[in-house]
Amino acid sequence: MCSDRRADLEGADLKGAGPAADALAAFDIDVTVRRGDRVLGAVVRSLAGATVLFGSSGAGKTSVLMMVAGLLRPDRGHVRVGGRTLFDDAARADLRPERRRAGVVFQDARLFPHLTVRANLRYGAARGADADGALGRVARLLDIAGLLDRWPRALSGGEARRVAIGRALLSDPAFLLLDEPTASLDEVRREDVLRAIERVRDEARLPILMVTHDLGEAERIGMVVRM
Repeated sequence: MCSDRRADLEGADLKGAGPAADALAAFDIDVTVRRGDRVLGAVVRSLAGATVLFGSSGAGKTSVLMMVAGLLRPDRGHVRVGGRTLFDDAARADLRPERRRAGVVFQDARLFPHLTVRANLRYGAARGADADGALGRVARLLDIAGLLDRWPRALSGGEARRVAIGRALLSDPAFLLLDEPTASLDEVRREDVLRAIERVRDEARLPILMVTHDLGEAERIGMVVRM
């Protein structure tokens, strides 16, 4: 939402469906925040799968994503994912970012330049007995198994984005937040990233909230929320 304009919802409309729909909603978001002279925010109600915030630059898409992640505090509203309350100003609930279990992938991949791809993936991995097995499964899912011994400086933009998604997956998230994952990529590398996101959507079955300014990309990935 920008100024007094609310985001329009395309897809499954759960309003009025009652408590059962609330429990099923992957994302139940109703937030606003003032940034300078503008009020940004959105209302999102979506079922399982991927939900995509679509709009032009400056519409507030990334701000909404950061409010869900806990990196920007809303002025009002609530954020619930899978029925779990992450923020609710009326109830004075505001979970710290590390307790939200969000797998956040920023526009820039933010890989550690002094670590190989394998070490970058391991850095974000949740501790467990099958850490190497999990890394292998994620590498195959995202088609990055051949990149594990490379350094970030040797990766293309699309490869770096897929590694960043892999690192987020290995953190054992409850949901994924993807901020413009195909920004500034050429057509071939953009397609590689979109296919990887589709595999994550279909196989990992985590709720995904993604930001894009490309309508075709938004419609391909999931339910579209126009901003």
